[in-house]
Amino acid sequence: MHKEKHVTSSETIRDIVIGMSDGLTVPFALAAGLSGAVSASALVVTAGIAEIVAGSIAMGLGGYLAGKTDVDHYRSELKREYEEVDRVPHQENQEVKDVFAEFGLSEKLQQQIADEMAKDKKKWVDFMMRYELGLEEPNANRATKSALTIGASYIIGGIIPLSPYFFVHQAHIALQYSCMVTLVCLFVFGWFKSKMTGQPPLAGALKVVVIGTLAAGAAFAMSKLISGH
Repeated sequence: MHKEKHVTSSETIRDIVIGMSDGLTVPFALAAGLSGAVSASALVVTAGIAEIVAGSIAMGLGGYLAGKTDVDHYRSELKREYEEVDRVPHQENQEVKDVFAEFGLSEKLQQQIADEMAKDKKKWVDFMMRYELGLEEPNANRATKSALTIGASYIIGGIIPLSPYFFVHQAHIALQYSCMVTLVCLFVFGWFKSKMTGQPPLAGALKVVVIGTLAAGAAFAMSKLISGH
């Protein structure tokens, strides 16, 4: 029996990807940049923790606002659709027919379906929301869950490049361990992210590694240039 395989990345996975990708890259670049300007790991740890806290809050807030915007937009369009069904039912009826016309159904069958659908206002509106506007009803708790998931993922991702600085007191040496650990994690993260989204895993993993390396390298070079070391 033939079984179709489709990529169905959940919203939670998407939030984890958003949080982890920035969490691994931004603190890594910050730590690399500071390591080029200071010698004590304690300074890098202090700045890194401050950035992780601020970054997780900012990313979480962004996820919350995005979730709330989706809910508010859906409710606004839903209200408008109900008003249009009451005010201009013939126009909405024609819009239902237009949807099925795109599938090649006959005029008679289009009218039959539109007339049957008009008997149940809720199903009629739900159909228009989904197939005319392309909107799915978002989870009312989505905003809070998204904020927590993105924020937590950012923290987890940010701790990884910062962890060597907790144990190695010289920043430039800690940076070497941070690079090794972070690049491995970036590769693994990029691999699984690409697998879940249906992209070539190796290419996706290398792309994530290159982005992280360029960000850290640019920050390190800039700090060296500014400090004159």
